[in-house]
Amino acid sequence: MTKKILTGNEAIARGAWEAGLHVAAAYPGTPSTEILENMAQYKEVYSEWAPNEKVAVEVASGASIAGARSLAAMKHVGVNVAADPLFTMAYIGVNGGFVLVSADDPGLFSSQNEQDNRWYAPHAKVPMFEPADSQECLDFIKEAFEVSERFDTPVLFRVTTRICHSKGVVELGDRQEVPVREYVRNTAKNLMTPAAAKVRHRLVEDRLEALRAYSNRCPFNRIEWGDKRVGIITSGIGYQHAREVFGDGASYLKIGFSFPLPDEMIRAFAACVDKVYVVEENEPYLESKVKELGIPCVGRALLPAVDELSPSVVRKAFLAHDQEEPLRLDVPIPPRPPVLCAGCPHRGIFFALSKVKDKVVSSDIGCYTLGSLAPLNVGDTVICMGASVSAGVGFQKTQQIAGRTGKVFGVIGDSTFFHSGITGLIDSVFNKVPLALIIVDNRITAMTGHQENPGTGRTLMGEETVALDLESLCISCGVKRENLVVLDPYDLKACDEAVKAAQACPEPFVIITRQPCALIKDVQKKRAGVRCVVDQSKCVKCKSCLRPGCPGIAMKDGVIVIDPAQCNGCGLCMQLCPKQAISREGEVHE
Repeated sequence: MTKKILTGNEAIARGAWEAGLHVAAAYPGTPSTEILENMAQYKEVYSEWAPNEKVAVEVASGASIAGARSLAAMKHVGVNVAADPLFTMAYIGVNGGFVLVSADDPGLFSSQNEQDNRWYAPHAKVPMFEPADSQECLDFIKEAFEVSERFDTPVLFRVTTRICHSKGVVELGDRQEVPVREYVRNTAKNLMTPAAAKVRHRLVEDRLEALRAYSNRCPFNRIEWGDKRVGIITSGIGYQHAREVFGDGASYLKIGFSFPLPDEMIRAFAACVDKVYVVEENEPYLESKVKELGIPCVGRALLPAVDELSPSVVRKAFLAHDQEEPLRLDVPIPPRPPVLCAGCPHRGIFFALSKVKDKVVSSDIGCYTLGSLAPLNVGDTVICMGASVSAGVGFQKTQQIAGRTGKVFGVIGDSTFFHSGITGLIDSVFNKVPLALIIVDNRITAMTGHQENPGTGRTLMGEETVALDLESLCISCGVKRENLVVLDPYDLKACDEAVKAAQACPEPFVIITRQPCALIKDVQKKRAGVRCVVDQSKCVKCKSCLRPGCPGIAMKDGVIVIDPAQCNGCGLCMQLCPKQAISREGEVHE
């Protein structure tokens, strides 16, 4: 067998391909993004970026009912969006196997909350796998499809950031060619009217009992005997940390199939050790079940409820008397404050907004969230994908009720607008709420790594396709043509005029800013050699050019300097210089 070093995400894609996967759908979101990016290389699998996670699960659900093995992948907050079809698919079951991958983010490395999606399994009543390394990602995902079909159920496959992005040696296998199953019309199973759902719910309860029996004999739940004075019950990355800290100085019940939990195995393990520790991140999911079984244990009382675990955290919690001095690197790490990139096309419209006094800005999930930071300070709220529009509607309506004059601006990206912003705009128009919506269209899904979206004209699999027209889409939602402006955000005058028009408009108003992300490879090639330079003989050190907060320009040793490695010649600083001391050099290479 061939061995290869893979991340967890790469191993999930490989394992699903080996399992005979037919259809995969996802919305990009760290730490899950690379699953579908890697899946796209396997041409036997139809892979797509869906507009949002709900659509991804519904695509996979339809494929499963039709007889295909299907997979949907998303970050943890995406499951909130997808919960509606997931809970009903738990009643319907499957035809071809269906696995939903939830990539949780303990430590909030790139997320707005730290929810623990293990609780979705008992809530939706679907089985759950939790791999602890890349090899297990490959092995477990293959078994997940088998369990899905054997027990007629969707399967939740829960991983975390460390599992997704850590690398390990993986033994590769061959693809199992699984034929698409025959579809036979069965409305009692697949059409969830209340009467049918009541019958299916009883079957779900019976299925859970069968899955509990499977859990107690599942090879992915195993006991590793060591010193029996301490028994550690753990799963996922918690197992790796516990192993590193305790070594052979403890015994382990490693749980890889974590719903339903192996109750008989837990009881048998606890009976053989003197005391039980539970090592898990965030919520006391395992600990609650262990205590429910009447087994004394220690976990949350010692472990933090916030942030991800690490060996040092586990060591401090359980072996405080035996601390090891951590390794230290005597090299100062340069500060890297979050900031919009040099030449970011969002900076111009945000700079225009920053000059508006009486305003509230409802922001969203994406690069533009960074506009809330100094010196721009544009952004009052961030809730979830698409909420900038809907929450903006609620905020603007409250302004009217309270007799306040402040204008509410919603800011959303092109991909996020396609994800879940359209319905908010419809709400604004339908209910006559004069929200000013700014769609910052940078022609890509930028923050997650430049994935295609319905506005880019290309699919995940590289095929040319229709690029949705944001202007026409907004008009079809009911926005009047005279209340819609499309502009170049590098044009500060146009930005100022559009913001003023939006502020004065008593009706829903949309501004679409259109410039591609400065980091897109083709854009970088086109702008290679283009940069702005300062004529020091004209510069009066007024610092007007620094006001938008571009990291490519700064005052050093009393002199304004532009970093040629960062500058892409966007020209914002040129437009702000009162002495015309800044000019653009270089030609745009077509």
